[in-house]
Amino acid sequence: MTTTRAAPTPRRTRWEGGILILALGTLTAGLTGPGQTIGVSVFNPKMEAALNLSSERVSLAYLIGTLTGALLLPRVGQLIDARGVRRAQIIIGGLFALALVNMSFVNGFIWLAIGFTGIRFLGQGSLSLISTVTVSLGYVRNRGTALGVYSMASHGLMALVPFGLAITIAAVGWRSAWLVSAAVVLATVVPIAVFGLRRLPTNSASPVDPDDQTTTPAPSLDRSEAARTRSFWLLVAVSSSAGMMSTALNFYQISWMAEAGISEAAAAALFIPQVLGAAVAGLAIGWASDRIGTRYLPAICMALLVVSHLLAAIASPGFIVVGYGIVLGAMGGGVRTATASLLPAWFGTTHLGAVQGLLTFFNVGASALGPFALANARTWFGSYPPALLLLAVVPAAALIFSLFDDPKLRARLAKEAAAQTTV
Repeated sequence: MTTTRAAPTPRRTRWEGGILILALGTLTAGLTGPGQTIGVSVFNPKMEAALNLSSERVSLAYLIGTLTGALLLPRVGQLIDARGVRRAQIIIGGLFALALVNMSFVNGFIWLAIGFTGIRFLGQGSLSLISTVTVSLGYVRNRGTALGVYSMASHGLMALVPFGLAITIAAVGWRSAWLVSAAVVLATVVPIAVFGLRRLPTNSASPVDPDDQTTTPAPSLDRSEAARTRSFWLLVAVSSSAGMMSTALNFYQISWMAEAGISEAAAAALFIPQVLGAAVAGLAIGWASDRIGTRYLPAICMALLVVSHLLAAIASPGFIVVGYGIVLGAMGGGVRTATASLLPAWFGTTHLGAVQGLLTFFNVGASALGPFALANARTWFGSYPPALLLLAVVPAAALIFSLFDDPKLRARLAKEAAAQTTV
């Protein structure tokens, strides 16, 4: 009697698996630049002059647009879970390109607010969410390290955005620069999804990375279950504080540094030490989450944000302002890596899009409040230093909250770990 042996399933190579997904997710994150504060800030002076709007009015339009866009983000998370990141990226990438085209036609406050809604919802919110989930689904065992590399590389790509946009604006004007941005997004983001993400699974039960094989997928919490845990609100507090304050500091970076005697060119170049700080912190925190533990990572990130505020309040040309850039960048890279690593570790991946979408909703909403809060605090005090010190209360409160343990979460994770070892 002869038996027929089934043909072995072809094993994906490392490049065809996790590394390719990591590269494509990182590139997609970098292409959100025109919808990020770091990109919008380059357009602001030109738009203020052309539209005859004050900086307060522009920041108000930014607030309205970002908050409105944030309301839709949980739906994007559900779309990712239901249809997968590939289809979601095709849809969102095309719509983001259209939103950038729309920005070239703005002619007043209302249209500007509508335009900000589009690019903040589709670029800074939705496409960033998709790229993070893409990398999270591509790895299981080394997820923290992969997300650290993702954070480092995407920050590096985003650091190039202001320079590229500034050159484009100088060459063709700010309206045409929006059109160029739309063409670049359409020519890259959609093809990445169509041709590059064909093998990405919808959950981590089938890891893309050939070296990331696990026996049994960890149980997952859905969005409503996750929202009833204290750990989820810890991540909300940390990521929202980071989004709110880093957006405020970056949105008015030229202004508050000019008040400190720092030139516009030096202020623009400060994004470079921010990227260096983000790169080092992202890799370090990703490595630590895989090999040491996650207990104090959120608190460390909030401590860095408090230090950033203190350095900004006493900023002057030289080492202090460079140190500020490094610390702020380290905070951003750390928070991004920590939250992206902790979400699947704490709540699983079956409903990762919906859970991360809800977290991103709070993060984006808080980032909308940042510039508005700093502008009004500066008006109240008459200068930036006391305003920056006052707003340091926000990350300080999040730091204190993050120090309290969640015994229910620890017990559940220990139970799941024990179950995994007995399989």
